[in-house]
Amino acid sequence: MSREAHFHPIIYVRGFALRESHIEDTVHTPYEGFNLGSTRIRQGPGGEFHTVVFESPMIRLMKDYGYRDPYEAGTLHEGQLPRRSLLVHRYYADSDGHGRLPSIIEAADDLAMQILWLRERVCGDDAAARAVFRVYLVAHSIGGLICRCLLQNAAVGSPEAKACVDKVFTYGTPHNGSEMAGFQMPRFLDVWDIGNLNRETMARYLDLEPLAGRVNHLDGHFPPERFFCLVGTNHQNQGSARLAVGPMSDGLVPIDNAWVAQAPRVHANLSHHGMVNSETSYQNLVRFLFGDARVTGRLVVERLPLPPSLEAAQEEGESIEGGYHFECTVTPRCFPPVPLSERRVAHGSAIFRHYDELFHPARLGLDRPRHPVLFSLFLDSTKITVKQGRTMLFVADIAVRSTEFRVAGRWFVSRRVPDENLFRETVVVLVTASAQGWRLRYVLGDEDWGEGRGRAVSVDEQGAGYVPLRSRKGFQARLYLDVADWQ
Repeated sequence: MSREAHFHPIIYVRGFALRESHIEDTVHTPYEGFNLGSTRIRQGPGGEFHTVVFESPMIRLMKDYGYRDPYEAGTLHEGQLPRRSLLVHRYYADSDGHGRLPSIIEAADDLAMQILWLRERVCGDDAAARAVFRVYLVAHSIGGLICRCLLQNAAVGSPEAKACVDKVFTYGTPHNGSEMAGFQMPRFLDVWDIGNLNRETMARYLDLEPLAGRVNHLDGHFPPERFFCLVGTNHQNQGSARLAVGPMSDGLVPIDNAWVAQAPRVHANLSHHGMVNSETSYQNLVRFLFGDARVTGRLVVERLPLPPSLEAAQEEGESIEGGYHFECTVTPRCFPPVPLSERRVAHGSAIFRHYDELFHPARLGLDRPRHPVLFSLFLDSTKITVKQGRTMLFVADIAVRSTEFRVAGRWFVSRRVPDENLFRETVVVLVTASAQGWRLRYVLGDEDWGEGRGRAVSVDEQGAGYVPLRSRKGFQARLYLDVADWQ
């Protein structure tokens, strides 16, 4: 398949506005908010400060990848549209001034019609082009539920429109509903359409049966590996709404509700409305849509040491209670450096595991250990300059730390060092395309220069590649790296 064949039209689907004034602002904005950008300040080598501008996802897609909108002289272009077309699903257009919001199902039906309209404008009567026509859906907040409604509800849209959807990227979508002050949204609460986030209501318009009380699954209607979830973890920058939803959220959507089962997901320290127009989100978006490699990092822990005094208490027969946090921030080689994935204790997004989940799963009724997946990200080998060759590079900053411990039911504080790491290392991973597949090398960056050639990953008995990790405190683990072709 040619590289050009990966560049399908993109349809943006925004979330619901809250008030009639917000609807009016939305309708009167050309790109309904997706044209807003952001700036950052970075310090230079001489101590001076520079402003780094992120123009907006829409403008960057136009600049970087040659996409264009469908407008000409202020109206929709009447002729044929190019494959690299970019438009916004303007489902509020008929609501301006009428005070009525479209339902999830109505907006999903309209999305299906827009997909088929776009196919007509791109392909015309070319039967071969129509057969391979596909679109990418990029959705913010409840816009992601509109996309899921189209894909999952058999009564919405048409099979023809559903088959045109190739990939879906969601920002801050409440895939498992949302809570306010720890309680699920009630069905009767229709203010600002918050009732759409009640899980019983969601099950109806998504046409699915909840699994273990959760509705964040695609129910076999769409490949989960082609459905990306960006999860925000910054609840501080979301105004007064954050007080109702609380920490471990993006200010509006809890972290644990913002992903789809078995789908790739990335955690980023972004707020609900700030995540759309951020460089981090954009870099994840374009790698997921246009990249050619998917990399998954899974940590298999072999030894988790206790502080010496706790080991002594354990040897004396005392019961030890505690857990472990696994942190990981992944940053590719680009300027300015932007983390693609960031899971940290300070953001409420670190991976938590009990000791028994890792070493004694049968005690908890598990059939296998729950080894943490630290990251799942996408890379694009075509975005590398000639000077860098064919090697893609990213850095994984990994830390493992324990929670507070209790010994015989009492908190262990007498000799405890706050926030002590069991392990911390900067792992530089080099991924090179070759005739034999993807070749992996690594550098342990806390001791060696990251620009070095590195060493080949180790290989276990099953032929899987891993980076051996250990600390002088006795921590020992294997960072398994799985690289697969992606299109």
